[in-house]
Amino acid sequence: MTENQSASQQNRVVIFDTTLRDGEQSPGCSMTPEEKLSVAKTLDEMGIDVIEGGFPISSTSDFEAVTQIAKHAKNAQICGLARARQSDIDRCWEAVKHARRPRIHTFLSTSPLHMKYKLQMEPDDVHQAVIDSVSYARDLTDNVEWSPEDGTRTEHDFLCRCVESAIKSGATTINIPDTVGYTVPEEFHDLIAMLRNRVPNIDKAILSVHCHNDLGLAVANSLAAVRAGARQVEVAVNGIGERAGNCAMEEVVMALKTRHDVMPYDCGVDTHYITRVSRQVAGITGFAVQPNKAIVGKNAFAHEAGIHQDGMLKNAQTYEIMTPESVGLTRSTLVMGRHSGKHAFKSKLQELGYELNDNELGDAFKRFKDLADHKKEVFDDDLIALIDDAVLRHNDHIKFVSLGIQCGTTGPQTADLELEIEGERKHTKTEGSGPVDATFAAIRELWPHEATLELYQVHAVTEGTDAQAEVTVRLAENDRTVNGQGADYDTLVASARAYINALNKLMVKREKTATSQEAAGPDVMSA
Repeated sequence: MTENQSASQQNRVVIFDTTLRDGEQSPGCSMTPEEKLSVAKTLDEMGIDVIEGGFPISSTSDFEAVTQIAKHAKNAQICGLARARQSDIDRCWEAVKHARRPRIHTFLSTSPLHMKYKLQMEPDDVHQAVIDSVSYARDLTDNVEWSPEDGTRTEHDFLCRCVESAIKSGATTINIPDTVGYTVPEEFHDLIAMLRNRVPNIDKAILSVHCHNDLGLAVANSLAAVRAGARQVEVAVNGIGERAGNCAMEEVVMALKTRHDVMPYDCGVDTHYITRVSRQVAGITGFAVQPNKAIVGKNAFAHEAGIHQDGMLKNAQTYEIMTPESVGLTRSTLVMGRHSGKHAFKSKLQELGYELNDNELGDAFKRFKDLADHKKEVFDDDLIALIDDAVLRHNDHIKFVSLGIQCGTTGPQTADLELEIEGERKHTKTEGSGPVDATFAAIRELWPHEATLELYQVHAVTEGTDAQAEVTVRLAENDRTVNGQGADYDTLVASARAYINALNKLMVKREKTATSQEAAGPDVMSA
């Protein structure tokens, strides 16, 4: 190995994405195995090094998701989370073993607060459990990651002791989580530096960090840790995650790329996928990205102030430190219309990063032609919304057929709805307190259910009165929560599609009831 190659490897930052595990633990953010797989494929394509697919023992659905991701991944290491229990580790291995590069990520709390009140264990017993769990996992694979939960509030002597023993027991990655988002950049930098100086075998493992955003410092803390010697950062797309969320993938990656002068570290992520995966995750989870969100927000590359616009016209670098194209943001331009053919449609979808099978392509093309007949201008964002909506429905038990609405000040507000349920056409006409209420009441009449509506959200895909509407609906039933999405040039049709999509997901969740819930227990925590 040459000196330059050695320096390059030392400056390589591994990007570990936990969108599908920690990100999905956000209330109302659950994904089906099929949705997880679709996101994982994008993460794999864009060069994410490690994809944490889920917590296999927590539910049958999570186990299936991790298993499918492991089978389909082409490049990334596929990781599953496991507590310091043999049953957890065995279940995790059963799911990830199909991957070309499987990883087991096991964890145990080490802070005085967690050991006393959560684990109710003495420090010596915790230390032994670390040794036992890591050793057991290492017998299954040589790719083992260990995390001391609540690491930033753990006493330094005990943290060093556990880290040293974990490495000695076979851990190849040591992840230090700021589980409750408590630390600040200088403090976290010093903590990582302390571990590098005090743990004698630290050079035998990659140091990783997992920061939560409770004080809005997750990205700053992660970058401070990298400067102190950490070489893996755990992130989530759009920064989703428990409470205030996780370290945002797009922010870390673009910070490393944009400020390479002060942070001479590299990662293997193709940044042109960032906008695509951000939209994909937002669409599936129903967690819309705030307009002023760094990198992926709607306003991230918008310039309204006159002085900014003047500078941009003279030289874009006056107010843009990165280009929209560098994160895969394409300007919405009219490229498709009512006379566009199927071949041109397919080529455009490939340009936008979509590969559909014949059935999906046929359904999407029909939707496109219908949209083009009703909308003056068809933009890239319109096509993205249309495809994301169409692909969601290929396995639906309940399918939308038609909707007629009567509304206005004179009333009554009625919805004339036709659905296809398990292949059979069903029709009803129902009144409500408004057109949306009437539509949802009609769906409930054709498919009776007890789920409650927790969220109804509408936003326009593009500008103008003929803009497509994207609707998100969240339904809750017992301990199950699902998000449904729908897009259409008619807001009420989009609403019906979103509600029906949520019902279909709810049916899947009913069918795939967690058989491992008792074994998983109540302490499914963020590492």
